[in-house]
Amino acid sequence: MIAKAVQVFYSCNTAQIRNGIMDEHKTPRADGQQDQGNPPVVQRELEQQSVDRSPPQPDLLSGENTGLGLGLGLERIGSVAITRPWLWLLVMLIISLIASFGLTRLNVDDSLTELFRSDSLEFKKYEVLTKRFPASEYDVLIVVEHPDLLTPDRIERLREITLELDFVAANQGIISIFSAREPPSDKPIPAPLIPAEIPQGEKFETLKQRILTDEIVGGKMISKDGTLALIVMALNREAVIKEGLKKIVASIRTAVDEQVSGTQMKATLSGPPVIQLEIRNAVLADRIIYNSLGFILGTIVCLLFFRSIALTLITIAAPAMAILWSLGALGLVGIELNLFLNVITPLIMVIAYSDATHMMFVIRRHLRLGYNRVEAVKQAIYEVGPACVLTSFTTAVALSSLIFASSALIRTFGIVAAFSTIISFLAVIILVPVLSVLLLRNEAQYTKPRKQSVSFGRLLSSGASWVGDSVRKHAGTYALIGYLLTIIFGAAYLSLEPRYRLADQVPDREEAIAASGALDDKLTGANPVHIMIELGEGKRLYSRETLGLIAEAQKIMEKSPDMGNIWSLEVLRRWLIDKGEIDAETLKKYVDVLPKTLTRRFISEDEKTVLITGRMPDLNAANLLPVVDKIDKQLRLLRIAHADYELSVTGLPAIAARNSAQMIGELGFGLMSTIAIVVALIAVVFRSFYAALASIIPNLFPIFTAGFVLYLSGYGLQFSSAVALTVAFGLAVNDTIHFLHRLHLERQNGHKDSVTRTVKLMGPVLMLTTIVLVLGLAVTAFSGLPSLRMFGWLSAITLIAAFFGDIVLLPAYYNLEKRITGRGDD
Repeated sequence: MIAKAVQVFYSCNTAQIRNGIMDEHKTPRADGQQDQGNPPVVQRELEQQSVDRSPPQPDLLSGENTGLGLGLGLERIGSVAITRPWLWLLVMLIISLIASFGLTRLNVDDSLTELFRSDSLEFKKYEVLTKRFPASEYDVLIVVEHPDLLTPDRIERLREITLELDFVAANQGIISIFSAREPPSDKPIPAPLIPAEIPQGEKFETLKQRILTDEIVGGKMISKDGTLALIVMALNREAVIKEGLKKIVASIRTAVDEQVSGTQMKATLSGPPVIQLEIRNAVLADRIIYNSLGFILGTIVCLLFFRSIALTLITIAAPAMAILWSLGALGLVGIELNLFLNVITPLIMVIAYSDATHMMFVIRRHLRLGYNRVEAVKQAIYEVGPACVLTSFTTAVALSSLIFASSALIRTFGIVAAFSTIISFLAVIILVPVLSVLLLRNEAQYTKPRKQSVSFGRLLSSGASWVGDSVRKHAGTYALIGYLLTIIFGAAYLSLEPRYRLADQVPDREEAIAASGALDDKLTGANPVHIMIELGEGKRLYSRETLGLIAEAQKIMEKSPDMGNIWSLEVLRRWLIDKGEIDAETLKKYVDVLPKTLTRRFISEDEKTVLITGRMPDLNAANLLPVVDKIDKQLRLLRIAHADYELSVTGLPAIAARNSAQMIGELGFGLMSTIAIVVALIAVVFRSFYAALASIIPNLFPIFTAGFVLYLSGYGLQFSSAVALTVAFGLAVNDTIHFLHRLHLERQNGHKDSVTRTVKLMGPVLMLTTIVLVLGLAVTAFSGLPSLRMFGWLSAITLIAAFFGDIVLLPAYYNLEKRITGRGDD
């Protein structure tokens, strides 16, 4: 039976409450009886929180016409669920089992290429490159270092390493200093530069100098100072798929370690396969370790606040269920996790935990006021449900704007994030009411007198009361501070330049980055940039025109700063010229006798495409882009002179340089568009232009604050920071809508000083959600992925700024409006 209650209006002044200046009312009690007046525990509750009882909600199930309201009636899903709680719990468990099956099928896409996939001509050329020269994506780079590497014993050891690598099952070819050959001779196959038996004495010194200055391997496979040697091992794609990358890389590591053990030689692995494996391991570890740690910290803080295991479990069950359903759905439809979609988990946690905490806070408050559990849940649905609908709807619509991005990855992120937002809403609006009805059976324990001691909850309530009073007294000051800081921080945010480096995307505490760093120092880098020349119909590879075109294109690449370690057919031709061999026939003959694993790196199998490959250090995209653009611009004259050939500058670094700035810009624009859409929706759903106007600064402030921190730190705007701002904005707008909805209810109920009352009501729960989420996201600062570390600490900063915007700036603008216009409820 729904107890009948009479709406009353109390004073928010604690002194008046203590003096007993209150209207009489009837309180529905957990035992179903009716009492006149306030029980002592309710009196103390009102004194501690300085809040009144809200009027009873309309009966959502009795057929009473309540209208759709701000939540479009969707919050009634929760009211329907509590009529058959066991049935709905069974349905959710079945869905969870299906989602668990999907979770077992969830894979990680560790390819950096997918980050830049688009429909652009540049990416299509890159796909042509990877199809015709597949070895580049399956190269394992073995970097061997020693202060004096070129001694007879160590050269023999290097040879042993290459021989052991030959026995790795996935090996498709090895290139090293032992791949170098002598000039053509009468013998069918030129002799190797390094003979089977290493000479001694002066002959060895002569050999050593020849190795260091050789046109083919000097400065390419061996550093000029003789302290670093590079072994490139191409993996067979089918073998990688069959055996698994983890097993193959482990076998390579074992083979190398066995040979360098006890020699004081240092060997590290890098290259796309190793980097992909490290990314995959880091993503999986972070998903397990840091998500679990975040939930543990959140559980501890909830226990401190609620001081109830049941209330805590219900609060954290909703985000846990939302994460399970969302990730399970990804697994069922075959969408793989990647560096972008890995942040879906914290996004869901932010939205679902915030909504669940708001709902549970209202349920607990009404249980303490004497409501039974069903009535308390109905009241929570009435007070919080519409705000949950609005937050989910506005966030989903805003994130859906990313489907217009040029990047397929960003489009997928927008769709998945919007879908996950809807799932989060359903998990909260169904699971929290159902579990509350089933688990909170002993309502009487919540109305028992409590010891008047300092508790976490009372500290938050006291803090919220202080903030509410301070904002009411100094609204103009806070409003001015908000405007000034937003302008200053906004200028810093808008001045941020996009930044992308490979090292920022991969684990920096593993060996791949260390090996790549050594290659940057000794061999000009490990990041390949290619000039791809596609021969037109009727054009031959060894014709004078083609060879001349290759030579001219290579000269352009050689003039580029930071470019080195250039491989091409022209390098081989120059070497033969130095040895006195200059005709095309000799060049073709020499190419034919070289290992295919070497020549297929710059000549396609059908001899219709050739590459000129240079390597560069891991530069920021802003520094790399001018180099790529300059090469491309200088190739224009060659394109005009040789219209039957197609010349393009490609490779993952080139694609990253061109696309990263555009993609980061799209994320930034998408974020600003999201804010604009949310502000517009706030104006529509609350039927208030001022509500939209007042919410602009509180929602811009956290974004600009994070931008100001990035500006001071010199990090620039990276993928991880752009996504972190999107996630943090999800909480900022979530709290904004909950605040505006509570203010709407307070004004609708005619309460005096509704803004301050709203701050005191909403303050504790906003503080709690901010603390829990900051702790949960901050633990990612210990991740092995630099991008995730930045995501963690930047999200924490943004969430704190979002709390300040919603609990200080937003009420300040409402208080200021009342003073200026003379309207309001004071």
